Amino acid sequence: MASWWERHGVPRLIKCACSQGQVMKLRSRVVPKASGAILELGCGGGINMEFYDRARIVSFAGLDPSPELLAMSRDAAKARGIDADIRGGVGEAMPFGDAMFDTVVTTFTLCSVTEQAAVLAEIRRVLKPGGTALFLEHGAAPDASVAKWQRRIEPVWKRIGGNCHLTRPIATAYESAGFAVDRQAAAYMPKTPRPFGWVEYGTARAPG
Repeated sequence: MASWWERHGVPRLIKCACSQGQVMKLRSRVVPKASGAILELGCGGGINMEFYDRARIVSFAGLDPSPELLAMSRDAAKARGIDADIRGGVGEAMPFGDAMFDTVVTTFTLCSVTEQAAVLAEIRRVLKPGGTALFLEHGAAPDASVAKWQRRIEPVWKRIGGNCHLTRPIATAYESAGFAVDRQAAAYMPKTPRPFGWVEYGTARAPG
């Protein structure tokens, strides 16, 4: 059974941390590229809703395990006039059929899933052949000194931050899952402690 912190504290921490100014700037560079039949994995909180180009949306679905964050996401979709199929669930076992989506969006999501490789396999499954995964994630830093601190902090941070990992690979994880990756940026976020601030964003195209 989830603790009080997991049910109430973590959703509020995520909503606050993931909507800071520098983070929102990055979201504004990634999310508007989504088009066609769209799935947002980790849609809870509805933080990305303001950045979608409604003219490019054929259909919209979302998935998140947090009931509290799902409620926020449904409210945000309604406020934007987006007819959304938003469901509770996890990325390791998505409740969607094969080859349903043109675009899958993940923003600060793969850090907290239980099995990153399984989620990436599911993203590949639900994408149409040649479909695109748009990613904006934080993870393993390339600098040894920063990576050392990430390894030190991560065990405690995972307990506080809803299983958020600091040491996971990003673009290379998509490549290992069989995607063709165009990593459009990789850098430390300004005004952010470096162990928490390494981000990468870009596109990952499914085979076909």
